[in-house]
Amino acid sequence: MTPDWDYDFPDPTLAPPEIDLVAISAFDSVGIPLEINPNIEWPKLTNFGSTWHSEVLITAYEHGLFPMPYEIDGQDSAIGWWSPAERAIFYPGQIIISTSLKRSMKKFSITMNRDFRAVISACADPRREGSWINHDVIEAFCKLHEQGLAHSIEVRDSKDKLVGGLYGIELGGVFAGESMFHFETDASKAALVYLAKSLDDGSGRIIDTQWMTDHLSSLGAKAISRAEYCANLPTLLGLAPKFSSAG
Repeated sequence: MTPDWDYDFPDPTLAPPEIDLVAISAFDSVGIPLEINPNIEWPKLTNFGSTWHSEVLITAYEHGLFPMPYEIDGQDSAIGWWSPAERAIFYPGQIIISTSLKRSMKKFSITMNRDFRAVISACADPRREGSWINHDVIEAFCKLHEQGLAHSIEVRDSKDKLVGGLYGIELGGVFAGESMFHFETDASKAALVYLAKSLDDGSGRIIDTQWMTDHLSSLGAKAISRAEYCANLPTLLGLAPKFSSAG
């Protein structure tokens, strides 16, 4: 039985403005209630989004939420639906490209949607610190890629070896970047610059990179409030997307 979550949607605009919202799905992937009491402020559990189905993911992104697995006790896990108090975004035309990054980019070959699964699998490498991408995430986003919604940027060296990249989902004028990786210096930055240049058409599109970091700030990311992000979403989602799975 599929849980009825329409009445229980975790609307991020209702969360206290100073906290990072996380809503935890109250059901596992087969609809069994989870008995958990996570130490979070608001809300604790939601009937929304107990699966990684495409329509659930799309609904979440359209309302300012993004998913990450939420470990309960080392054995069971649920889906956490997040909306930070401050959102890190890029305006594509304002990305900062240093002189050293320009030099690095000359040695790379950069493509789009050439090997989505390889990129997301590299992002999921458990040897990476803070890796959170599990099998469910990989399969869910590969499905979105097949539907023409999720996209990858691949960065290769002179021997055609994959050395960096990123992936995310594009809905209208929002490219929600999920993760990036690099095996060579500046390779992930090169992927981000390639993405920004591909999206820079003067229409007001954004690249949503979720949480702000010093690394993203150095590249020109801006922090906006959750309220501003959610208020801008309807206009952004009304723009035509730039990409298809064909690249």
